[in-house]
Amino acid sequence: MFFFYFSNKKKLFIMDYYKFISQSLTQNLLEILDDDEYYDITIEVGNDPYVKIFRAHRVILYYRSPYLRRILLTNEKKKDGTLTHIKLPNILPETFKEILRYIYSGVISLDEYNVSDIIKILVAAEELGLKELIILLQYYLIENKPEWMKLNFNDVYRIIFENNSFSELRNYCNKLISDEPDKIFKSLDLSSTPEKLLIKLIQTDNLKMSEVQVWDHVVKWGHAKNPELPSDPTNFLKEDFNTLKNSLQQFIEFIDFYNLTSEEFSDKVLPYRKILSKELYNELLKHYLKPNNQSINRSNVDSISIDSEIITSQHAELILKWINVNYSNTFTSIFSKFIYKDNTTFKLLLRGSRDGFTTFKFHEICDNQSHTVVIIKVKDSNEILGGYNPIAWKSNCSYGNTKDSFIFSFKDSDDIESYTLSRVKDENNAIFNYYSYGPVFGYRDLGLFVNTVDSGYCRNGCYENQIRKTTGDFLVEEYEIFQVIK
Repeated sequence: MFFFYFSNKKKLFIMDYYKFISQSLTQNLLEILDDDEYYDITIEVGNDPYVKIFRAHRVILYYRSPYLRRILLTNEKKKDGTLTHIKLPNILPETFKEILRYIYSGVISLDEYNVSDIIKILVAAEELGLKELIILLQYYLIENKPEWMKLNFNDVYRIIFENNSFSELRNYCNKLISDEPDKIFKSLDLSSTPEKLLIKLIQTDNLKMSEVQVWDHVVKWGHAKNPELPSDPTNFLKEDFNTLKNSLQQFIEFIDFYNLTSEEFSDKVLPYRKILSKELYNELLKHYLKPNNQSINRSNVDSISIDSEIITSQHAELILKWINVNYSNTFTSIFSKFIYKDNTTFKLLLRGSRDGFTTFKFHEICDNQSHTVVIIKVKDSNEILGGYNPIAWKSNCSYGNTKDSFIFSFKDSDDIESYTLSRVKDENNAIFNYYSYGPVFGYRDLGLFVNTVDSGYCRNGCYENQIRKTTGDFLVEEYEIFQVIK
């Protein structure tokens, strides 16, 4: 073995030398891009009347952009010598110019652009599959432009809502909503906020906003979408109530009206009672007319009892909230009234230390059982992993289809806020069933190994986010499976 010793001066020289070589290589690649002689592909960018043709090199595009690689593979080089021509109508020419320079050089000077231009580059990078650039741009915005994103939250959240690749921005925005909900809601341009986006906002986990505040924002959104309505509901005609009812019907199930005070119900809900269904209104009326009735205060409700060696009742309440968001419309409207009460329980089906860490025992106990929560304690750490499966487990070699499953992690079991939640995005492959595997979510998102379930893996695929920082295998200290029963 040889050992080399460098003085500090020599180390600095070597660092400067490599920096010089890197800069020189970057400059050479940009010179290749600007060369008019050796290009072998043309790219038409933009839409009429603003279209621009760029010249480029097949080999560089092939290895730098997965999207362009797929196009090149389906467009073999023409034998008559004519150049391959690609069209990118969804990207602005000035945006593509900067992306093309990044593709060649690997360098982009973000301080030269305003935030709206960076957003355009981010969206274009997502279309072209430039993963490194997507990550770089997200972190740049989070670290350098937080105030701009707060002031323009409506536009930012719409973009990340429409694109699945912006996980860092999504997590950042969800945290903003949780930490500063009133400020974020006030920054929204409600007239241009899509219905799906507002539903996503009010469903945010751990939203620090009272139920009456949520209702106020929903009503304001309905008025913003229908500016012709009178501002005062006492001046509404029958047609006006029908108009507002049609606009807000998707939100009603997400409002826990039972968690209002009598005064809030009287002042805020009764004026709009005609947009509620007769069944819901009658239930609410009975609830608030009882002389000894007090609205549910979640902070005063007894914690959910759970027989677990891994998680606490606080974890259980949070998991139930995540489940409640996913339940079907009919069940949610019923379940939301009881989710924080004792008649919703976690029934322990299996515990590894009690029943054994074998896949045989898992399938013997859990096959044909639905609405189950898997809880995993990672060995030699405080980390907890888990997932919710609303459909039944099976032993056949098949994928289970559901839109309501999710996986999650708690980085520190003692810190309820240290969670990462990831909902399914590939519904057709939400659950994998096989007799020699333990519980498996997605293709490889979270699963326990063959034959024994004392180790597992966690790699992002069919769910929105990677729930662990590492994609390596892990050992299982304990695991439990519960069934959620109302």
